[in-house]
Amino acid sequence: MRRRRAVVGVMGAGEGASAGAVALAVALGECSSARGWVLLSGGRPVGVMAATSRGAARVEGHLVVGVVPTGGNGDDRPTTADVDLALFTAMGSARNVINVLSADVVVVCGGGGPGTASEAAHALKANRPLILLAVPPLWHDFFCSPGEGVESASDVDACCRLIEARLRMP
Repeated sequence: MRRRRAVVGVMGAGEGASAGAVALAVALGECSSARGWVLLSGGRPVGVMAATSRGAARVEGHLVVGVVPTGGNGDDRPTTADVDLALFTAMGSARNVINVLSADVVVVCGGGGPGTASEAAHALKANRPLILLAVPPLWHDFFCSPGEGVESASDVDACCRLIEARLRMP
């Protein structure tokens, strides 16, 4: 019997992503694909979304899913070229719930703005494992409440070990 591949959702800043967050996202995308995980992001051609997709696409056998906020018509912003499967939701920011509920583990890479914060909050509300990768201290203060099950990593290797551990949990 064929087993479903794990889905790792990587969330982070779009247009305002720092160079450091982009570099981490590329490495995280590679790490995810190398382990056979499906990479899920917002699918747009900017910031963490584009970088993590680009990293994943470097690995043979990758699968990159982009959950896009627009409807897919000719007037919409395009997806990043590295997305294998684009899901056009026409839901705007409401698609953040789809991102979270479609992922087995959610990683916030480098922090972000209100959209990324909403994805982190939805992960907590939906009891999805949430890993904060190299986020600013304010993110730790807000999301790492006692008993919430949020984990932190400062580098991609540590993050991938945390993902593996969460995927093994029942």
